[in-house]
Amino acid sequence: MAWFRKEKKPLESVEGKRVHTEGLWTKCESCRQIIWKKDLEANWNACPRCSFHFKIDARTRLRLLFDGEWVEHYSGLASTDPLQFKDLKAYRERLSQMQKKTGMNDAVVVAEGRLEGRPVVLCAMEYNFIGGSMGAVVGEKITRAIEMSLAKRVPLIIVSASGGARMMEGVVSLMQMAKISAALARLDEARVPYISVLTDPTTGGTTASFAMLGDLNVAEPGALIGFAGPRVIEQTICQKLPEGFQRSEFLLEHGMLDAVVDRKDLKTYIARALEFCTWTSDKAGSAAAGAPPAP
Repeated sequence: MAWFRKEKKPLESVEGKRVHTEGLWTKCESCRQIIWKKDLEANWNACPRCSFHFKIDARTRLRLLFDGEWVEHYSGLASTDPLQFKDLKAYRERLSQMQKKTGMNDAVVVAEGRLEGRPVVLCAMEYNFIGGSMGAVVGEKITRAIEMSLAKRVPLIIVSASGGARMMEGVVSLMQMAKISAALARLDEARVPYISVLTDPTTGGTTASFAMLGDLNVAEPGALIGFAGPRVIEQTICQKLPEGFQRSEFLLEHGMLDAVVDRKDLKTYIARALEFCTWTSDKAGSAAAGAPPAP
């Protein structure tokens, strides 16, 4: 009875009909909402539902803060391996892999451009480069950026995203804390404004030096900021830490930060702050020189 036999047909490939969605969606780490990536990018890489701030790379940060084009400085500086350090892999090999992955020679970009029409020197740290850790090159580039800001008398902005000092370079990495702090002291004496922007995460030697030395210390919402991590502190003091400990809102409440600003408002906030800082700096400079203060 051929009527009841199901005729077997070869399976047709549906590859041409398949809709490729891989990489088009992402999940919010806070509210677990599935987000269309284009919507996320249009919202400054913050969740449209709960405003959770996703990590962004250094060059995206520059695009968000600068008006248009910028000039990058000291991009040719690259770390060496003075200690011939090796853990799971050789430090030299790790550096090579990170340079290929990020297209950068080290964990910070120094650039000069305009923010709301005002010339500024801006340093943006790259967390994808060995956790944004601070070695000799990061310390040297930031110090040179400070000296450029001082020589040109234009405001300095440093956007931090770092796990701290780079232990593969030993004491050399720790020396960068004092080196950068001394340069910032000269900038302060010259009354050139410095605004520090702390993003998630900013920890270790970065927090213990330049990240908390700004004339204005501003953080993004929910950023982890501290010297040692919460787990290490809990194990040390054998106590449960309060809710939200070391997050930017907690630090603002306890007087460690001046403001917590959403990423979409950050550029406008910095521009207004620089307008105030520059006005007060000019007024103080005129008074010191014996000239009548500006109205």
